[in-house]
Amino acid sequence: MEARATARFVRVTPMKARRVVNLIRGKAAPDAVAILKFAPQGASEPVLKVLQSAMANAKVKADKESVAFDERQLIVSAAWADEGPTMKRFRPRAQGRAGRINKRTSHITVVVAQPDIQSSKGGTR
Repeated sequence: MEARATARFVRVTPMKARRVVNLIRGKAAPDAVAILKFAPQGASEPVLKVLQSAMANAKVKADKESVAFDERQLIVSAAWADEGPTMKRFRPRAQGRAGRINKRTSHITVVVAQPDIQSSKGGTR
């Protein structure tokens, strides 16, 4: 079972968001929350909100399907930050010129999954 959450049009550059997203990919969800709470990067706050939303979506999905749910078993199976639209702004520069400022946005997606119980119990030798 897996659940996902997406935050779109987040005012953080995709490169900065990818630095933070790479920290949590493949980690257990509670460990990823702890990493994001103490990460010094500014992009860790929106990524943390998306991760918590994905965890809540997994809980709702498990309740809906009447499946046993343990938040500590969740794993961040996939996480990525795509580029959103760029807002273009202009600043005055020397000699009457204008310099363009790009205010970039990103779409952050986190997918959490609960490993299957049958596959985690080991197979035949």
